[in-house]
Amino acid sequence: MLRYILQRILLMIPTLLGVAILVFFLLRIMPGDIVEVMLLGEGGAVPQHVIEAERVRLGLDQPIYVQFFKWMAGVAQGDFGYSMWTGKPVAYEIGIRFELSLQVAVMATVLAVLIALPLGTLSAIFKDTWIDYTVRVISIAGLAIPSFWLGMIIILLLLTFFSWHPPLTFTPLLENPAANLSQLIWPALAVGYRYSAVATRMTRSSILEVLQEDYIRTARAKGVLERLVVSRHAMRNAMLPVVTVIGLEFAFLIGGLVVTEQVFNLNGIGKLFVEATARGDYTMVQALVLLVATFFIVVNFLIDLMYAALDPRIRYR
Repeated sequence: MLRYILQRILLMIPTLLGVAILVFFLLRIMPGDIVEVMLLGEGGAVPQHVIEAERVRLGLDQPIYVQFFKWMAGVAQGDFGYSMWTGKPVAYEIGIRFELSLQVAVMATVLAVLIALPLGTLSAIFKDTWIDYTVRVISIAGLAIPSFWLGMIIILLLLTFFSWHPPLTFTPLLENPAANLSQLIWPALAVGYRYSAVATRMTRSSILEVLQEDYIRTARAKGVLERLVVSRHAMRNAMLPVVTVIGLEFAFLIGGLVVTEQVFNLNGIGKLFVEATARGDYTMVQALVLLVATFFIVVNFLIDLMYAALDPRIRYR
């Protein structure tokens, strides 16, 4: 097991390196020049020598391979450079938004799990009954309703009945837990509902498949209580694909809540991603792509480790 863990950790390095190479060079071949966007975006006249001086300041006059190696040298030391648009360190710009996005992702995941596992299990146990049909309607509705639309409906209801509207600034959890939760519980609920719909469908399908296995029939034939059959024999094996879905959805939420953040006036990673791409802020986009890629890789790694904990038949050698 230890050898497997070390191998997976070492494999992360070439994966992230490949991501870094792709994003760096693909950004350079995109049309547009960030210097011209910054200086000429308002329609003013700027002398050509000022534009060239700004390109020199940002290092864009150097050969592309020199820019790449300088950037990679900084990344290896934990320095992602400075934002080409704001002039502030990239790590700072991401850091002040990361807490918000991470908290929404965690809260949405917790809500999704609390909703999906019970509903998916009940739907599988009471297959083709009114309980199953009700759960399936709820889950299909969650898949069909966009999170941002549900978010707007939530805001309209809160505004109509409680005169509540999204605050203009983000309040950290440790600074004021009540204000923080009152601000983020609603976007987490809007996102978590769709999230739970995906997990509910997967939980139902997985449990139904496991309940057809021979060892389940054997346990029932021995007179084991149905509650124990489901909880001890079926659930652990059925959780393998469910854990995969939950993990991948969680990784997607880091940087994937662009429209939801806009609806609830949240200045998170997703909104920063869109703004950096629209402005051609190379260094910011590069760092954000690496952040999201790292999250996906780490989450996949943790999912593989959870497989061994859930299913003792799995052994990595």
